[in-house]
Amino acid sequence: MKISRFPFAGGPLGVPAARILTSVMLLAGIYISSAQPDSPVIGRWDLTVSMDGRELPSWLEVKLSGQSTLVGYYVSFAGSARPISEVHADRGSFSFSLPPQWIGKHYMHVHGKVEGDTISGELLYHTGTSHSFKGVRAPELLREEPEAWTPARPLIADSGLDGWTTTPGSDTNQWEVVDGVLNSPASGANLMTIEKFDDFKLHVEFRVPEGSNSGIYLRGRYEVQVEDSYGKQPESIYLGGVYGFLSPNEMAAARAGEWQTYDITLVGRRVTVVLNGKTIIHRQIIPGITGGALDSAEGEPGPIMLQGDHGPISYRNMTVSVPAN
Repeated sequence: MKISRFPFAGGPLGVPAARILTSVMLLAGIYISSAQPDSPVIGRWDLTVSMDGRELPSWLEVKLSGQSTLVGYYVSFAGSARPISEVHADRGSFSFSLPPQWIGKHYMHVHGKVEGDTISGELLYHTGTSHSFKGVRAPELLREEPEAWTPARPLIADSGLDGWTTTPGSDTNQWEVVDGVLNSPASGANLMTIEKFDDFKLHVEFRVPEGSNSGIYLRGRYEVQVEDSYGKQPESIYLGGVYGFLSPNEMAAARAGEWQTYDITLVGRRVTVVLNGKTIIHRQIIPGITGGALDSAEGEPGPIMLQGDHGPISYRNMTVSVPAN
C-alpha cells in the first residue's frame, strides 16, 4: 500500500487525514511512538529524487535528541534546510512529515528504509504527487588544510564566456562578458565553470543591484549567498551566509550597487568566508548540499556555479587556486 493513494489536505493535517496516515504507517510497520537510539537511519544522507523524468538532489540528516527521540533536517531541490520535529523509526524503516515552504500547499510525507549505507523510499510531495528516492551515506570530507596552494589564475576572460556553460536544461543564456566583467542583466540561466574543482581558494568581486539576489555554489552544491543585504542582521539567507546552514558572525555588506569582495576557501566540508576584508565564517563545517544544488554527489569534484535566475548581477576579477601538493 502506498501513502500516495490517499489525498491529504494542504496545511496541517485534519483529523481524518491524520488517522489515515497513522493507519498506513502502522500497516507498513514504520510508525512507533519512541525511536531507537541506535537506529540505522541516524546520520547524513545524500539523496536523489526521481521526479517527472528528472533526477533531483536532496539531503537528509537524522540525529538523536535526548534518549529516544529522533529529529533532523531536510533539504529539497529548492529552498533551505528545514527542521524535522520528529523522525519515526523502527529498525531500518523510517518516516517523517514537513509543511510546505516555497512550492506546493500540501504537507510532504516521507517513508523509507535503510539497508547498510544505502537508503530508499517514497515521498508524497508538497504538490500532492508521489516520487521515489534513493541515496547513500554522505562522506565525512574532513581533511587537513593543504600546505601550499598554486598561484591564482583567472576564471573570467576579458571577453566571451570561454570556460563557462549554462546549467543543464537551460533554454537561454543571458550572461555576457564586457571588459572583463561577467554580467547577467536580468533573471535567466545559471552559469557554471566547465572545469570541476575539489578543494580551492576563490577570489571574486561582485556588484548587486538594489533588491537583487544571486549566489556562488561551491562545487555546484553549497551556496554562499550573494544578495543586497546592507543594514540587515546576519543570517544564513543573507549576504555572507551558506544558505540555510551557516550564518556570518557579522553583516559586512556594502551598499547595493557597490563592488564587494569575497575570498572563500573550501577544504572538504570546511569553509572560510571573508567578505570585504572581514572573516565572517572561519573553517565551519557545511553539513550538506543547499537548495538549488546541481547534484548530491558530495564526494566528487564540482564546478563553480553562479546563480542567475534571481535578478541582475555582475562579477569580475574571479580567480582560483588549488592545492599545490
